[in-house]
Formats: sequence, structure tokens, C-alpha cells
Amino acid sequence: MREPRLPMIDQAALAALCDPRTAVDALREALRTGVDPASAPPRTSVPLSAGELLLMPAEHGAHAGVKITGVAPGNPDRGLPRVTGLYLLLDATTLRPAALLDGAELTLLRTSAVSALAVDCLAPRGADRLLVYGTGPQALAHAEAVNAVRPLLSVEVAGRRPERVAALVDECRRRGLPAAVATERSLAEADVVACCTSAHEPLFDGERLADNATVIAMGSHTPDARETDDATVRRSTVVVEDVATALREAGDVVLPHAAGLLPVASLVTLADVVSGRHEPDTARPRFFKSVGMAWQDLAVAERVFALAGEDEERDRAERE
Repeated sequence: MREPRLPMIDQAALAALCDPRTAVDALREALRTGVDPASAPPRTSVPLSAGELLLMPAEHGAHAGVKITGVAPGNPDRGLPRVTGLYLLLDATTLRPAALLDGAELTLLRTSAVSALAVDCLAPRGADRLLVYGTGPQALAHAEAVNAVRPLLSVEVAGRRPERVAALVDECRRRGLPAAVATERSLAEADVVACCTSAHEPLFDGERLADNATVIAMGSHTPDARETDDATVRRSTVVVEDVATALREAGDVVLPHAAGLLPVASLVTLADVVSGRHEPDTARPRFFKSVGMAWQDLAVAERVFALAGEDEERDRAERE
């Protein structure tokens, strides 16, 4: 008996089915209904001549899944995405494939949604000034995702190439975001700082952060790279997806911890914040370091798959 054709949810369909707010809600629900990030299998990285291949499996509830992602640092210069790949969603009982999803679009959506979930839990309700470091797809996705949880009065963009900064500002404006090029005052005035770069060294002086600032760093998942400095860590409540994962993969955590500046006991998990078990100190900055985990891909992929099924049911009902 021939297997039915496997549904393919491509980049355009995925973006149309699931907006940032929906992805944030899917991640929040996953944490509230029993996902344990500490039990997630570690990411597998295979070095390749053009970059690296990442394998990220997970299981929760009715589904399992695995993302196969290629990271090719040279692709942007070719006019191609730095992140490529596919996500295979499986039925958890039979392990039969249920759907294929575009891996790059899923990564873009879930990464910015994890950051937005952290902002929603950590930033004061009146936080409406965003400073974005970086000019790539994640910078734009983060601006849109943060705007979904904290309607923004300003989005300021900082980057190394003025032409790319200007292009991102224009694109943000085209999408209805009040964007401008960052100035010397932007860091001190920002309510939310999103670090969306491939930098290996700190992007800014953490002493200049406002006391009520929320900082998000998502640009690296290696222990020797960091986007934030010791001052940011020293001044902040540090929140991570999972303590063991952060100590293995997050240079923003690994390096200050090795220097004796960040005790393990001081680390707070996103699950603790989402559940209300930890109430962040609003008198000091809050710093969320994300490396991306497989349970996040699965939570968003499940929501997208469910939404695709609802669309198909509506189409069938209309035809009948």
C-alpha cells in the first residue's frame, strides 16, 4: 500500500500560518504543560567544509521531530541564507512522518519567538524602545516579535555596515515599525536590547545599560563567543533556557562563569520565569541568553502543523 504524500509546509506557507504572537504562545504553553528543557537531547554539531551541520531531535506529547540545519557563514556573500535545512515532524506513537517544514523559516520564527517570550516575562509593561544589534534576518524577526508582545514606539538599529543598517531601517518602516539608525544615546535609553549578530566579542559596554533594561542575546551557541560583556552579566539577573545547556554552549555564560563572575546558583531558567516560580528584580537589568533548543522547534512545528490542518479542514468544508 502506497504511503500518502508527506505534506510540505514551505517558507511562505509557514510564515502565513504562524505569526510571532502565535509562536510565542506555543512556546509558553509548552513550558506550562510539562516540557522539561533539561531533559532535551543536546544538539549534535558536525563540522563541514562550508560550515556545520546541526541535528536537533525532540519529543513531547503527540509528536517527535528532528531538525537538520546547515549553517554556512559564506552564504550571505552569495546572496543566500546563512541558515538552511528541513524539519521532520513525526507521530510520537508510530514514528511515521507527519510533515516536512522549511527549517530556515522555522528557525527564524522560533528563535525570535523565544526572545519575545523572554521579553514578555522580563520587560516592564511600558517597555517600548528597542535597540537591535545586527542587520540580518534575525534582527528583523526580533523587531517584529518584540513588537508583538510590547508595542514599540521606536526601533533603533546598530550594525557595522551603514548600507545594511539603512536597508533594515527601511524594511522595518515598510512593515509599520518606527525605525531609525542608532545613535550614541540609544543604548542608555533602550528598554530592550536585542543582540542578533555573529559577533565573537561584546557589542557594547554593559555599564551604560539602563537599570530597567532587558537584554536578549541569541547570536551564538559556542562557548568561546559572546555578544555581551562582564558588566552586563555582573549587573543583571541572568536567565537561560537550561543551565547545563548554557554552561556547555553559551559563551555569554561560560566565559564569565569561568572567570568567577557568575555562580551557577544565580542562573534562572526561562521555565521558572514563565511559571511564576521566579520573579525578576526590576531594580536591575534582566539578561536572557538563548542558544536555541530542539524542544522549541518542536513546539512551534506542532502549532504550525495544527494550523495547517485547520486550514485544510476549512478548505474542504468550503468545497463541499
